[in-house]
Amino acid sequence: MPLNCGIVGLPNVGKSTIFSALTSAPAEAANYPFCTIEPNVGLVTVPDSRLTRIAELIPPQKLIPAAVEFVDIAGLVKGASKGEGLGNKFLSHIREVGVIVHVVRCFENDDIIHVDNSIDPASDIETINVELALADLETVEKRFARLEKEARSADKKVQAMAKSLQPVLVQLKELLQEGQPARSLELDEEQEALIRDMHLITRKKMLYLCNVDENDIHGENPHVQKVKAIADTESAGVVVLCGQLEKEIADLETEEERREFLDEMGLEESGLSALIREGYDLLGLRTFFTAGEKEVRAWTYHHGDKAPQAAGVIHSDFEKGFIKAEVYHCSDLFELGSEAKIREAGKLRMEGKEYIVKDGDVMHFKFNV
Repeated sequence: MPLNCGIVGLPNVGKSTIFSALTSAPAEAANYPFCTIEPNVGLVTVPDSRLTRIAELIPPQKLIPAAVEFVDIAGLVKGASKGEGLGNKFLSHIREVGVIVHVVRCFENDDIIHVDNSIDPASDIETINVELALADLETVEKRFARLEKEARSADKKVQAMAKSLQPVLVQLKELLQEGQPARSLELDEEQEALIRDMHLITRKKMLYLCNVDENDIHGENPHVQKVKAIADTESAGVVVLCGQLEKEIADLETEEERREFLDEMGLEESGLSALIREGYDLLGLRTFFTAGEKEVRAWTYHHGDKAPQAAGVIHSDFEKGFIKAEVYHCSDLFELGSEAKIREAGKLRMEGKEYIVKDGDVMHFKFNV
């Protein structure tokens, strides 16, 4: 799965404003459809208070956080699957991301044009979801066309695969014809492998992002409640934020100013922090740390990775020549206060090649190349 999050939605729902706040770099944003044609791409720091706490106890020369990529994809419209509004080009960009962040307009503002001239989150979500489903339906139908030839192949393996794939395609086609996402179909690992090369858009994980106005930063309006109800039926996540407010926060020069702003608004953290963490988690990404005088650093690995694979994130030589890893959990450091006390308490472990890395592990790798 690609390790990035694609921001999608109808035109003028606030995607580019939110992207600008995320990356603190201006994306093209204007009050007319199709402002963003080529996708903007930004690498975004993952907020993690554990990194700061580790640095307080093991003071480094440098502090390096983890990062995740976000892609701002142009606004989709009804008919996008048939090429409306440059739809085919935009849909191809969505195929290249790992998680879809669907921005839904949940605010009233007569000065900002809505593509359908009305604020209706349920209708907006349906428009996007139907277009994505129709795009996937076209992919499935093309795969069906090849299946008949494969079923008659002289190669027994190709025949067997076609036989296994046929009932899965039938179920997918029925779902997509009803405008339902492919991710609602439960498949086992073998079936999942059969359809992986189709890169179905609606098989990707979905996160709904409710863009509200400054007077409703906690998302208590009826529009947000509609989105949450829809998300519940799809087992999708929901994050609520005010894009314009987040942009103002991002434009402040210091962390102290941002903290004061959030305190005045009665917020513990920015909505973007929640969005970044949700996207990171949905991508199946987790964090381990390395800590020393030179640097304290957060490293990104895949959930379920073993110690050698985590070592390979730092350098391929670490994975090739992996011998063992010294490991303790950051919670032990926070509780005991120093690595010396962790050793005294017997919390420092030597782990081998089969060790499954835990989110929050602090690791030091021993290798030989």
